[in-house]
Amino acid sequence: MSDVSPAPAPAEEQPAAPPSVFSRAVRIVSNVALLGEDSLSIIAFSAMTILPVYAMATRLLRLPDIPINAVIVQQLTLWIAMLGACLAARSQRLLGISSMELLPEKWKPPVRVFTNAVLAAVCVCLAYASNEYLKSIRGEELFPGMWKSTVLRIMPIGFGVIALRAVWHAGKGWVPKAIAALGLFVPYLFGYQWTPDTPHVLTIALGIFIAATVLGLPIFAVFSGLALLLYWNMSTPDQPGQVQSVPLEMCRIVASPLLPSIPLFTLAGYFMVQGGATKRLLRVFTALFSWVPGGLAIATVLICTIFTFAGSGLTILSLGGLLVPMLIKTGYPERFSIGLLTSSGSLGLLFPTSVPAILYCVYSLDKSSTATAHISPITPARLFTGAILPELVMIFSVAAVGIYMGIKHKAVRQPFSMKESLAAIWEAKWELLLPAIMITGVFGGFGTLTEAAALTAFAAFIVEVLIYRDLKLTRDFRQVFVECATIVGGILLIMGVALGFTAFLIDQHVPSQLVDWVRLHVKSQFVFLLLLNGVLLVVGALMDIFAAILVVVPLIAPLAIQYGVDPVQMGVIFIANLELGYLHPPVGINLFLAAYRFKKPMGTVIWATLPFLFILMGTVLLITYVPWLTTAPLRWFGLSP
Repeated sequence: MSDVSPAPAPAEEQPAAPPSVFSRAVRIVSNVALLGEDSLSIIAFSAMTILPVYAMATRLLRLPDIPINAVIVQQLTLWIAMLGACLAARSQRLLGISSMELLPEKWKPPVRVFTNAVLAAVCVCLAYASNEYLKSIRGEELFPGMWKSTVLRIMPIGFGVIALRAVWHAGKGWVPKAIAALGLFVPYLFGYQWTPDTPHVLTIALGIFIAATVLGLPIFAVFSGLALLLYWNMSTPDQPGQVQSVPLEMCRIVASPLLPSIPLFTLAGYFMVQGGATKRLLRVFTALFSWVPGGLAIATVLICTIFTFAGSGLTILSLGGLLVPMLIKTGYPERFSIGLLTSSGSLGLLFPTSVPAILYCVYSLDKSSTATAHISPITPARLFTGAILPELVMIFSVAAVGIYMGIKHKAVRQPFSMKESLAAIWEAKWELLLPAIMITGVFGGFGTLTEAAALTAFAAFIVEVLIYRDLKLTRDFRQVFVECATIVGGILLIMGVALGFTAFLIDQHVPSQLVDWVRLHVKSQFVFLLLLNGVLLVVGALMDIFAAILVVVPLIAPLAIQYGVDPVQMGVIFIANLELGYLHPPVGINLFLAAYRFKKPMGTVIWATLPFLFILMGTVLLITYVPWLTTAPLRWFGLSP
């Protein structure tokens, strides 16, 4: 007999317990909800693209149009805002200050619970405020046969969905979710337990908001929460607080004839990027400039400038993996290559069809707002014309660094080939026409800006899906629409609720009081512009550009007019300064995107970008103190007032 004992028989693996009926039901309901959100986003975006193109075609062909075409497109903008915000909440991509990345790992779970609880509280309050607003417009028709309150029902539903997702994403397990769910009961406390006279309530609530903002609370929740809180604090037993002002402002901005162009231009950019246009256009620029010292760096700056209108994040994430390895292979240092792409990622914010520039025009054209009553109208054509030379100065300053580094490091250059250049242009001929359509739509006057944006998106779809066939209907169609709706929804939601906060500031006469204070203490235009640059640099580093436009413009635009600054120059100065905010530590969004894309520490990305930040600061000062750069193109093209 052997002394070795036989090994014990392995225990039989127990089959996994089947999911409970409740779990299966939750999964089914969740999948149906996800499919519904995606489908509604695709339908809304498709209709929003087709209807303006149809309106343009019928007008040119002298055929009857749909009478309610413009109204439908405006309401679809609101639907895309709410559906996109729900999609952003689903993937936890609501825009906020990215300070979470700076926290120690052990702090992140409790911070996430805290910020999600505040987010849930704000969204439930917004759902309540939206419902109150719908009650006030009960019986109003949007168009014959359709009640306005029926179409706008998407607002309380959307905010309710975001609140539930905030609770769900508070953490793993039921304990963090249960803690975050306490935020859902905040409206009850403010509605029935507390009054504005309750000691310390406002102070504590403001302290919570400040802490949550610093820790990453989504920007839309910051502005809407502050607006709701401040309106509530003004309420009396006889005069309830006007909490419905926030959803009212959301609906009011939708009526702008320019606003639908923002999601449509963004959609066009997504079609082009996802369809491979960047590779074909990069081949064109490389063929044209690769023989020049720093030619690839110049091509990088140009292609990033063109595609910034679709978003700096999209530029860095989609082009980073293509351009940075090419730059390094050609002989440029890695740190310089990362800094160049990160800086160029927001370089086109003054380029025609830039979304922030269009938003600036939307807000400046809004005559119904007291805040803008002092501001001369700024059309996209005037702003983009005035920005021609400032934009060229900023592009040249960054490209000049690329040329210098190309010479210094003896970057590889290719001899110019007419054959390759013509072949590259021929391959990309259809995509080279798309910017021409965009620019013609802005300056040509053949249709409205919304129609030009819809035509650009429709043409981009035809080019990428039917001509080049790099974008597959069965594989990529849903992804492009859902991704675009996610980004656009977050932006539009910030715009809508920020107007509610702005309305409160206007009600309290903050802009006029600020004008009086500054005029009393600042006598020189030179000093005013210097202070303006400093303030905007801080604002750009701490606040998203879209929220900054809606909140800060009403405060500084009247001041600029008092000091004799041309309104178009003011718009160029404002956007150029906010462009620096994308690169400014500690919370510049391009820095985080580059660190994520290239898998580098934040410190490495900041040091790589710092030289470009200082160079662009110099160009912004040049734009600020040499008004001729802005006003001269306006005179050349006959657009001076």
